[in-house]
Amino acid sequence: MNDTLKEALDRIQAEPSLKENTLAFLSEKTNGYQRAPATLSHARPLLSLAACLLLVVCLGLWKVWFTPVSVISIDINPSLELELNRFDRVISVEGYNEDGQALADSLSVQFLNYQDALEEILSSETVTDCLAREELLSIAVVDDDTQRQEALLAGVQSCAAGHGPSHCYAADRTALEDAHHAGLSYGKYQAYLELLALDPDITPQQVQTMTMREIRQRIDALSSAAPSTQEESSETQSPGQFGQGNGQGSGHHSGQGNGHHYGWSSES
Repeated sequence: MNDTLKEALDRIQAEPSLKENTLAFLSEKTNGYQRAPATLSHARPLLSLAACLLLVVCLGLWKVWFTPVSVISIDINPSLELELNRFDRVISVEGYNEDGQALADSLSVQFLNYQDALEEILSSETVTDCLAREELLSIAVVDDDTQRQEALLAGVQSCAAGHGPSHCYAADRTALEDAHHAGLSYGKYQAYLELLALDPDITPQQVQTMTMREIRQRIDALSSAAPSTQEESSETQSPGQFGQGNGQGSGHHSGQGNGHHYGWSSES
């Protein structure tokens, strides 16, 4: 019985027109058997544009954050420089002699505000020991924006005030590239130029290993050995000109200018 029914069903053949109409109906109802586009696909151009804009913003912020606009040169025996972004945050620390590099490696001041970073440096065991031996501390603020430079200098002087004798001064970028080319920090390079004027044989390599006090003592000794030059220089100075500017005190040289000549005191 079952075999007879199966054979009968197998012999049933649909008409060709029925097949075609059925296929057409199914095609219409299923959209040609293709998946309907998702609603999200319509938003893809907007999402791509938003992603591009976000990338541009992120790159812009990255550039602003990591572009140095100011340099603080700290010299005592360790010589190192802090590079600051426009938000007064430290973005790099570079040592310019063996002691300076060792100190830089021991610090954790990346992205700190410059005053917090400077306080950590001046409170470090290395600098504290130097100050205990009455070494001379020099801090230069290098920036081409006068208002910004003045604000940074005030902050630097405030930090340095409680750490013993120091000389804090403002400077422009004129000699910064030359200093780095010589392998010196900005502050030590200025001292080198002053010593070079008295001792043409001195080299940046020799100055690199000297403390700021040793450099100053060498300058004072050579200046004392040339009284005629000193007398001629004093004749051209107006009364009260010596001791002006930052770093007045011991008074061997004035504190004027961009740091080529300066005295030292307990005031910054």
